[in-house]
Amino acid sequence: MIKVVRLLLAGILIVIPAVLSAQGQRKFIRQGNKEYDDKAFKESEIQYRKALEKDLSSYEGNFNLGDALYKQEKYEDASRRFVDLTGKETDSKDLARIYHNLGNSLLQSGRLEESIDAYKNALRNNPDDFETKHNLAWAMNMLQQQQQQQQQDQNQDNKDQNQDQDQQDQQNQDQENQEQDQQQQPQDQQRDKISREDAERILEALQQDEKQLQEKLKKQMARTQRIAVLKEW
Repeated sequence: MIKVVRLLLAGILIVIPAVLSAQGQRKFIRQGNKEYDDKAFKESEIQYRKALEKDLSSYEGNFNLGDALYKQEKYEDASRRFVDLTGKETDSKDLARIYHNLGNSLLQSGRLEESIDAYKNALRNNPDDFETKHNLAWAMNMLQQQQQQQQQDQNQDNKDQNQDQDQQDQQNQDQENQEQDQQQQPQDQQRDKISREDAERILEALQQDEKQLQEKLKKQMARTQRIAVLKEW
C-alpha cells in the first residue's frame, strides 16, 4: 500500500505543475487577447511571449503572436512565425488560417509571388474561403501591374540608351567633321598658294610672249616701211 500511495503521490506531483503551467499560459493568452482588442499590440506581443514561455508549442500562442507582430508592421517576423506553424499543424482549417496570414505578411513585405503561393496553399486547405480568394486576386493583379511597370521601365531605359548612343554618335561625327575641316584648311591654303604661283608664272609667260610678239611686230613694221620706201622711191 505504501508503494501505491507513493506512486499515486508522485503522479499527482507531476500533474500539478503541468496544470498550473497550462493555467498560467491561458492567463497570458487571455491578457494578450485583451490588449490586442484594445489595439495595444506591443503589450499583446509581450503577453503572448510570456504564454510561449509556459508552452513553446502552443498553437494559439504562436498564431496570436504572429498577428500581433503583423499589426506592428513587423512583417518579416510575422512571416517567420507563420512559416514555423505550417510545419506543425495538420488540421486543414488551422492550416488555411496560417497560410492566409502568411500570405498577408508576405504581401505587405512586397514578396508578391510568395504571397500568391501562400494564398493558394490556404485555398487548398479551405477552398471556400472568400477572403483568401479576394486577397489572391488582389496580389495577382499587383504582380501583373508590377511586371508591366518593370517592362515599361526597361523599354524606357533602352530608349534612353539609344538616344544617348545617337547623341554620342552625332558628337563623334561632328568631331570628325571638325577634324576633317581643320585638316582640309591647310590643304586648301596650299592649293590656293600653288594656284597663285601658277597664275604668276602664266602671267609672266604671257608677258614674255607679248614682249616677243611686240618685237616681231616692230621688225615686221620696220621691214614693211623699208619696202614701202623702196617702192615709193
